[in-house]
Amino acid sequence: MEEIALVPASLPEVDMAAFPASNWVRASVVQASTIYGDTPATIAKAEKLIAAAATLGSQLVVFPEAFLGGYPRGSTFGTAVGYRSSQGREEFRRYHSCAIDVPGPEVDLLAAAAAKFRVNLVMGVIERSGGTLYCSILFFDSQGVFLGKHRKCVPTAAERLIFGYGDGSTLPVYKTELGRVGGLVCWENRMPLLRTALYAKGVEFYCAPTADSRETWQATIRHIAVEGGCFVLSCNQFCRRRDYPPSPDYTFAGFAEEPSPDKVVCAGGSAIISPSGDILAGPHYEGEAVLSADLADVGEIIRTKFEFDVVGHYSRPEVLSLTINEKQYVPVTFVPDEKRADYKLGEAGSPMLP
Repeated sequence: MEEIALVPASLPEVDMAAFPASNWVRASVVQASTIYGDTPATIAKAEKLIAAAATLGSQLVVFPEAFLGGYPRGSTFGTAVGYRSSQGREEFRRYHSCAIDVPGPEVDLLAAAAAKFRVNLVMGVIERSGGTLYCSILFFDSQGVFLGKHRKCVPTAAERLIFGYGDGSTLPVYKTELGRVGGLVCWENRMPLLRTALYAKGVEFYCAPTADSRETWQATIRHIAVEGGCFVLSCNQFCRRRDYPPSPDYTFAGFAEEPSPDKVVCAGGSAIISPSGDILAGPHYEGEAVLSADLADVGEIIRTKFEFDVVGHYSRPEVLSLTINEKQYVPVTFVPDEKRADYKLGEAGSPMLP
């Protein structure tokens, strides 16, 4: 693993002694590249980065979108309208093999790392379920308990070729010892109704793993912080061309010519924002880094809502209201014959043969 910059928390205008220890949180966002095509090596890298964040005193650590499994930036998977190539199908098979099962052994390793370093962990993964992939976020508490997941509801543009759609059953906000932690993936954060679902669940630490390194993304996350009255932790990978397999095994579309090995193909832009919209860390565009910030006064969440509480006094439910369907949708449901002794109910209520 190349040397990664550690950007410690800095509080030029805040005296930490002025706040009770129970009223502040130190958080980190990890801006680093997947070891593409090698999930075990990426998990090992993740553990080193979690350890680095822990040395900074972080209690909450957030990783980028698709850190485990990789974000297939620039790949077309051999597709055009009405056409799929055999090479593209094979590329998808390889990509599918790098995804993880949830639950599964990789989830157990992440849980162990969260417990070892006593951090609340938020990890972007490519989740495998049968032949379908989902772009998901996994949540762990500081005791190493796997709290659950969120599946990206709407893949963006060409992502729809490779990712399935999540449903309302994975829109969680988890209560931790730090406060309420939740999150959405990348451009889901531009969906006002989806954001409102998290606000209604009282999200305080809003995690926004992303693949968008453009300046306009900074406007998005600052708006969310002010709109929701919450801390926003946004993180992205920093990748060069050499972080992906070489050509011709992997070809970057969208460039006039094949990028050079040192070409930056994703510049990061990770940042931490306060409920007032102030930038506490980042945005960082200079390479891989672990950025940390002291969310020095969690009471700021309530002070900002004195003026604007989007799901409270600043709502007009008799004029505008939102209905959220949290039902889990499954393509096949079996109704077991209770008289058959060889059936038992599985986790989702479907029968399984022993």
